[in-house]
Amino acid sequence: MLSKKMLEELNKQMNREFYSGYLYMGLATYFRKENWNGFAHWMDMQAKEEFDHAMKFYQYIFERDSVPEWDALEKPPSSWSSALSAFEVALEHEKKITAHINDLVKLAREEEDYATEAFLQWFISEQVEEEASIREIIQHINQAPDSASHLFLIDRHLAQRKE
Repeated sequence: MLSKKMLEELNKQMNREFYSGYLYMGLATYFRKENWNGFAHWMDMQAKEEFDHAMKFYQYIFERDSVPEWDALEKPPSSWSSALSAFEVALEHEKKITAHINDLVKLAREEEDYATEAFLQWFISEQVEEEASIREIIQHINQAPDSASHLFLIDRHLAQRKE
């Protein structure tokens, strides 16, 4: 069974992951409104991935003979000034999620909860991938910041994202 503190923190992270999905749906909404369907598709896929992450926490909590607790989710923004600003928000959000995962690992080590530490290792690797993926898109956008044709090519590329 999980300690009270660990259960509380895992529940917070589960809810953060659900919010991440909401945030990416807000980003998808923005891009779809702007008729950037490739960007929107990428965000849709990212939202699904975040909801899957939340479900991993949900299932793990049950596997450890505990019960997940739900928090109300804040309404995500659905408007940004540009594609660049939208991805910069996504990157900053992922950095915060990474910090929370790192804090969970630290807590697991302090409590000598080796099962939870092992569970969290997957998320550590995943966060490296998440941040790198978004940074790469930001770099592509920055290569020609005032070129609509450049954004069109990025949009077409992102439309090809598979799960």
